[in-house]
Amino acid sequence: MNIPIATFSIVAYDPGREEWGVAVQSKFLACAAVVSWARAKAGAVATQSFANVAYGADGLDMMARGATAEETIRDLTTADLQPNQRQVGVVDRHGRAAAYTGPECYDWAGHVVGDGFACQGNILVPGTVEAMAAAFETARRGRGELADWLVAALAAGQAAGGDRRGRQAAGVLVVRHNGGYGGNNDRYLDLRVDDDPEPIAKLASLVEMHHLFFGITDPADLIPITDVAGDLQAILRRTGYYDGPVNGVFDETTRRALRELVGSENLEERWDGTGDQIDRVVVDFLLKRFEE
Repeated sequence: MNIPIATFSIVAYDPGREEWGVAVQSKFLACAAVVSWARAKAGAVATQSFANVAYGADGLDMMARGATAEETIRDLTTADLQPNQRQVGVVDRHGRAAAYTGPECYDWAGHVVGDGFACQGNILVPGTVEAMAAAFETARRGRGELADWLVAALAAGQAAGGDRRGRQAAGVLVVRHNGGYGGNNDRYLDLRVDDDPEPIAKLASLVEMHHLFFGITDPADLIPITDVAGDLQAILRRTGYYDGPVNGVFDETTRRALRELVGSENLEERWDGTGDQIDRVVVDFLLKRFEE
């Protein structure tokens, strides 16, 4: 039995970081596992409403071979025996976006296509996708990165009414060439909330955690490690990694202990245990995490 994926989603491209992404929310268990598809240097696809999951892999293959977003949707729906039930949003390798809403999608259903993005949804409160598009355009003019802008669009869609049946799951997927962990794959960020009463809020908190653990250190956030040596020694003593004096001297014993704690907290992408400076983000996290 093919169950309708009543959903609102957004596909988008960020030319600054060369990232492609998809974000989705639905009252459907683990919706992102069905809806979200992306491949670096190819594009992104969101397939929903009696979702034809073949649209994902096939669409990415088409765009990898050079098809535009519009050509991809045309070819996918032409080959489909039930295109009238489908909804799909696509952004191609150059950021050209397109979307399709079949005439048999359940009301309210529709889409908005903008510069480098497409928002689409079905079984929605009217106004949801328009709110998403406006929020995305506002967010990308500010700070943050593609994942932040995508989640901002979801939050705006939910605030405008969202899926009229309620909420259950959400996800955000962002790909970039060699952007994955260790630089050995393209899956930069792939976060899902599969079953939660507040999936978008939970997803936003996971994105913040991803920034903490895997974000690139801003040079402006680097501070002399000697300036915070005493605070770090106090933390290290409380956590059992160090039994020396709290004297503000960042010696080799303190360095070894801090390296162990940073590794235990999965912060090694932020500080590799060498050098005379440390990311303020790491220090602030440790101070909050292990405050007295």
